[in-house]
Amino acid sequence: MAEPFRIRFQKGGAAVKQFAGSAFAVTLILGLACGPVAENAEVAVETTDVPLEIVELVGQMRDLAWAEQVDEAQTLIENERLNQDTSSSDWLLAVSWLGRGASFAGRWDVADRYAHEAYDGSVELLAERALDDDGQLPLALGAGIEVLGHAQEAAGDRAGAVAFLKEQRDRYRGTSIETRIQKNMLLLSLEGQPFPVLDVEQYLREPRPSGDSLKGKVVVAFFWAHWCPDCKRQLSDLERIHETYGGQGLEIIGPTQFYGYMSRGTDATPEEELDYLRGAYQERFPIPSWMRVPISQKNFLDFGVSTTPTVVVIDREGIVRLYNPGDLPYDELSAHVERLL
Repeated sequence: MAEPFRIRFQKGGAAVKQFAGSAFAVTLILGLACGPVAENAEVAVETTDVPLEIVELVGQMRDLAWAEQVDEAQTLIENERLNQDTSSSDWLLAVSWLGRGASFAGRWDVADRYAHEAYDGSVELLAERALDDDGQLPLALGAGIEVLGHAQEAAGDRAGAVAFLKEQRDRYRGTSIETRIQKNMLLLSLEGQPFPVLDVEQYLREPRPSGDSLKGKVVVAFFWAHWCPDCKRQLSDLERIHETYGGQGLEIIGPTQFYGYMSRGTDATPEEELDYLRGAYQERFPIPSWMRVPISQKNFLDFGVSTTPTVVVIDREGIVRLYNPGDLPYDELSAHVERLL
């Protein structure tokens, strides 16, 4: 059996992987869970007979996943298999990162294998505990479902992938992974479909958003959160979009929801959070008057938004033409809008 090895970060110097007294240098481009760590970050890989702590293993699998270093990750996980409790939610989370990393790299055979392990193991654990009673289990199961759906779509069965994700969403409705599953289902199914009806019962200020105000227009729906720094950067691009296309039949709306707190994590009731958005937040981060802002958790659930910002582009007939979790650069967004005007 191959000798186990350990991966450690080095800020400088060569990255070394040792086997039986020999060594060679490797350099990996790594990332954190929210994006790249740093360009040309180096990783030292060295042999050891000591099993990794499971938290360290999860972290290394995450970093290798974002770096799309599938072979390294697969070797590491298999060398650790005999050293770890493979029925634990921590192990399943580590395995799920390998499934995700393989999906990022388009290695769908590997992705499917490890996503199945994460999914099947998570379902077994659910026989003895509630999903959200375990901090790692929702992450492992959610990733397993996500990768299995996209692997099915990559194999040419989009309808089957959407049906699988819909089944899983219904099964785990009301849990912390419902929105994640919904988002992935909509990534495969929403484009080309009518824009779902927005809940506009509560809103930031007049004029009140309405479906009638959007009819016959190209619409950009910008799902945002007051705590989200990427949303503030995206809004600056939307201001440019509005300046360029606002007089040509473009409407930008900004759905948000209450999160139960204000600045610096201060707990808040919905009424207090609304006052904060209209007052202190607006003074520091002005929300443009041309952007109508409906406030509803239902909109986030209906659109499967678990990432902020999420940008949705709808044509004049009310058909979704783009569903983009995450920020969207100005050039890409303007190209999508211009084609529809």
